[in-house]
Amino acid sequence: MKKIVGIIPARYASTRFPGKPLIDIQGKSMIRRVYEQARKCASLSDVIVATDDERIRREVQGFGGKVCLTSPDHPSGTDRCAEVVETLDLNCDAVVNIQGDEPFIDPEQISLVCRCFDDERTELATLIKKISNPEILFNPNSPKVIIDRDQFAIYFSRHPLPYIRGAEEKDWINRHTFYQHIGIYGYRTDVLKKITQLQPSSLEKAESLEQLRWLEHGYRVKTAVTTFETLAIDTPDDLNRVLHTLNL
Repeated sequence: MKKIVGIIPARYASTRFPGKPLIDIQGKSMIRRVYEQARKCASLSDVIVATDDERIRREVQGFGGKVCLTSPDHPSGTDRCAEVVETLDLNCDAVVNIQGDEPFIDPEQISLVCRCFDDERTELATLIKKISNPEILFNPNSPKVIIDRDQFAIYFSRHPLPYIRGAEEKDWINRHTFYQHIGIYGYRTDVLKKITQLQPSSLEKAESLEQLRWLEHGYRVKTAVTTFETLAIDTPDDLNRVLHTLNL
C-alpha cells in the first residue's frame, strides 16, 4: 500500500478575501474545517498545513493540527508542497495538494486522487467532473479537460474542447461528454521535486494554467471522475452562497 500525505497550502494574503483561512464558519476556522475533512480520508497517512503566515500556524497548532511554515515567495501551491516534502524530509510515495478554500470537501474526493496512483504509469493526478451546465462549458474561469481511453489528460483549456463541427454552440453539450477540471492535485514525490524546477511553458502562458507546463514537458496526468460538487470560497459572497447551499 502506497504512503500518501495530504498537504494543505494556506496563504493569509488574498486580493479578494484577506485572511481567508482564518474566517469563522459556524464556530470553526476555514483551515480547521479543511484539515478535519482531510483527516477523515483513510487513504492519507498524514495531513499537514503549509503556510507562510505565523497567524495561520498558531491557529493550526491551537486545534492540534500539523503545520509547516514555508517561504512567502512561492508562485503556487505546488511549490509550497515541494518545500514541505523537503523541509520535513517526508518519506512518502505521493502527495495530495488539498485546496485550503474548500472547507466542506468530501474525503472521497481525496481518496479518488489517491487511487490514481494504483496505476504505476501515473506521475500526477487530478479530478474531473462531467459538465451538465452550458454556462460552465463556456465559462473561461472553469477549465476543461480532454482525456484518452485510460483517463490520462490530453489537454486542459479554458475553451470548450473538443470543437463540435456542424453544430451550434447551444447544442454542443448534447453532442459530446465534456469534463470540467477540479483543482485538486496529486504528485508522485519524485515527480513533485522535478516539476518545480520547470520553467513556465508557452501553453501555460497562453491559457494561464499551470498543469499545461507538466503536459508540455511530457508528464502523465491521470484523471478520476467525481460527481461531488466543489464548494470553493474565494470571496465573502462565496461564503454566504455555500452556507445557504448547505442550509447552515
